[in-house]
Amino acid sequence: MMAVMTVRYVPPEIADDMLGLNALPDRLLTVDDLEHLWSSLPENGYRYELDDGVLVVYGAPSLLHQLALSRLTAFLSSACPPEFLVIPGPGVEISPIQYRIPDLTVVRTDTVDLRSQNYAQPPALAVEIASPSTGRYDQTRKKQVYAEFAVPDYWIVTPDAQKPDITAFRLDGKHYERVAYASGEVTFTATRPFPVSFTPAELVSAGQS
Repeated sequence: MMAVMTVRYVPPEIADDMLGLNALPDRLLTVDDLEHLWSSLPENGYRYELDDGVLVVYGAPSLLHQLALSRLTAFLSSACPPEFLVIPGPGVEISPIQYRIPDLTVVRTDTVDLRSQNYAQPPALAVEIASPSTGRYDQTRKKQVYAEFAVPDYWIVTPDAQKPDITAFRLDGKHYERVAYASGEVTFTATRPFPVSFTPAELVSAGQS
């Protein structure tokens, strides 16, 4: 019988720190397994997700990633009506073996229990801040997972200091269609889950207040 590979991807730069992953059970992992993993590993800023029971590990985010995330959170929060909440980095439990941590989500206020550790329903919007090592994954597998979970809107932000951009996808049946794109100083405008406008350059400009 072929053994189940419990770790799909570990960034090369953090592989030496992940030796504890060798002790993972040789089977599909669950959200409960993740909770035990978190308690056994040091606080290192890494992010752990499950892709159909297979662990995916992300390295700590860059300063530019965090800057773009904080700016985007501010833009969305300032435009957010009372029926929505803007939540950076929530755990989304899609199933017992499918667990994701979008960089940012917008959720409906009446669907979230703030006492819970994870969010178990499709958010109104999921946003990923892409990096050189995750950009392709965000555009392919992660987009597929969010579509299957019926997340209605999905944005991908590329926080490049020189050529930042943002792409918006909207769920059409079972697949996402690109509905908006902006780069640099071009204004990005969205109407869902609520109206908001900003430029990609504003997300990464060191001079932005």
